[in-house]
Amino acid sequence: MDDEMRSAAAPRWRGAPGRLEVWYATLSDPVTRAGLWVHCETVAPTAGEPYAHGWVTWFPPQGSPRTERFGPEPVRPAAGAPWFEAAGALVGPERLSGSARSLTWDLSWKDTGAPLWTFPRLAWEREVLPGAQVVLAPTADFTGTLTIDDTDLPVDRWRGNVAHIYGHGNARRWGWIHADLGDGDVLEAVTAVSHKPGLNRLAPLAFIRFRIDGKDWPATILPSLRMRTTLGLEHWQIEGRVGRREVLIRVDQPDERCVSLEYTDPDGGKCVCTNTEQADIYIELGDRRWSVKGTGHAEVGLRGQQAPPVNERSQS
Repeated sequence: MDDEMRSAAAPRWRGAPGRLEVWYATLSDPVTRAGLWVHCETVAPTAGEPYAHGWVTWFPPQGSPRTERFGPEPVRPAAGAPWFEAAGALVGPERLSGSARSLTWDLSWKDTGAPLWTFPRLAWEREVLPGAQVVLAPTADFTGTLTIDDTDLPVDRWRGNVAHIYGHGNARRWGWIHADLGDGDVLEAVTAVSHKPGLNRLAPLAFIRFRIDGKDWPATILPSLRMRTTLGLEHWQIEGRVGRREVLIRVDQPDERCVSLEYTDPDGGKCVCTNTEQADIYIELGDRRWSVKGTGHAEVGLRGQQAPPVNERSQS
């Protein structure tokens, strides 16, 4: 790994309370449009003992998603080569493995590109925001095996990403997008309202990053203040201007392709995310157009009365 990857990948939690660290991977089969979401997190409550846990969700080509959970178990700050290793799951350099009831995964990944900084690198390194994310491998190729109910499914050059989150907890509400645009081009977007007092009264701030023809755009990693976010569980969009360019990002995530799971923050607060790796995403950037059908990765997170009921489905 080069220095930039090491900085982005190094575990951040060193035992402080009130922290949340997440490693996740999302990947899609470009042929069948099946998808996989592996989510591993360390939670250090403001009061109580830290623990590690996570889940894996399988999105079959046809039918409802299936989620299996692993953990929780007590955890200490990472000391070895893996970035996350707990409750039978492992995330590390070019490796992703684990087992949770009816689902087992043993995958390797490679990406020749540099990390994609969704948030300013300085904000990540100095922890000046309530939470931040960096995409370690934005155009990763995955190979290996996924086992479903004792049946092995080869994973051969599935496309996706590996990312890292660190902060004090989840936002008040948020939307997330990862879209493989083909030929090494990719879009990563996070739009969110902070859960912190004062900041929770603001409109959603959109952080939008394209990598096109090997170049990251926009050049300045700051929130796109002229972008308007309209969040909904099945249909949502981000629209406006970044610099001199008009940008439209429209997301459709049908209910039958989604899973809704509950998150618990370090302070004990609850929120629900509705996630799919089979979204339809339409993108306009100036005079360029992309349409990602059935392999877009997207999520909406909400709290309180806005949150949908949890529809976690396990078939084991």
